[in-house]
Amino acid sequence: MLQFLARRILIAIPTVILISVFVFALQKLLPGDPVLAMAGEERDPEVIAYLREKYRLNDPVPVQYLTWIRGVLTGDLGMSLRTNQPVLVLIGQKLPVTIQLAVMAMIFALVIGIPAGILSAVKKGTVTDYAANVVALSGLSVPNFWLGIMLILLVSVRWQLLPASGYVPLSEDPVRSIETMLMPAFVLGTALAATLMRHTRSAMLGVLTSDYVRTARAKGLAERKVILKHALRNALTPIVTLTALLFGELIAGAVLTEQIFTIPGFGKLVVDAVFNRDYAVVQGIVLCTAVGFIVMNIIADALYFVLNPRLRKQ
Repeated sequence: MLQFLARRILIAIPTVILISVFVFALQKLLPGDPVLAMAGEERDPEVIAYLREKYRLNDPVPVQYLTWIRGVLTGDLGMSLRTNQPVLVLIGQKLPVTIQLAVMAMIFALVIGIPAGILSAVKKGTVTDYAANVVALSGLSVPNFWLGIMLILLVSVRWQLLPASGYVPLSEDPVRSIETMLMPAFVLGTALAATLMRHTRSAMLGVLTSDYVRTARAKGLAERKVILKHALRNALTPIVTLTALLFGELIAGAVLTEQIFTIPGFGKLVVDAVFNRDYAVVQGIVLCTAVGFIVMNIIADALYFVLNPRLRKQ
């Protein structure tokens, strides 16, 4: 397994380099000039020249890229053009918020989606199966912003059970922090649960008709043991892959949900950086997101060896 993971990591290195090149190049093609926005309304030529020299924007694009990537390798993602703060500091402030939201949303998705998918596959063709599919399609069809607004109106305004918006750090008040995150996590988790339910159902239907499942039933094993130990374990491989990808998408930032519930996470940081032409922040966020996706895929590959004994033998 270690050799396989080592190969995966070696393959990931040129992938990250290519992503960094594309991100840097495409960023330069965006319209607008951040220096003009920073210079203010007067746009003094001396100020503009000073800013270009300070942020090395007069250098050729390849030189700018090499300077940036050299800093990335040493842990320096550059300085924000708007706030003059290190990009790494900004990401460090926002990333824990988004990770907390992503973890809570994924818990909702796993708790709802996988059991519903198993039940739908086992009860194929019954009312339970049709009901689960209707709920899953509803979860995929209902927009997150609409569901979020409805939850705020009902749960916060009418019933006054949970705060409507805002964020409290987990280190300051764990209970209050979880309360502020419950609704946005549920909004994101329902859409993910619908996707997980559909894939779990499909994987379980393929496994339940296999020879080893029929053999297990012929041996007289309890149906619950056949489903959970023999069928589910072999159906988990595509589910693990999907879960890793979905978690990576959550880390990338749930922009609409974070805006609705006023959560200061990656989503708001990305939106502000794009509108302000804050190149360094956008580059840093996209690069961190890409690395996050790659790490989640490597973790999924490692879990394959735990779930599938045949891979360990190979």
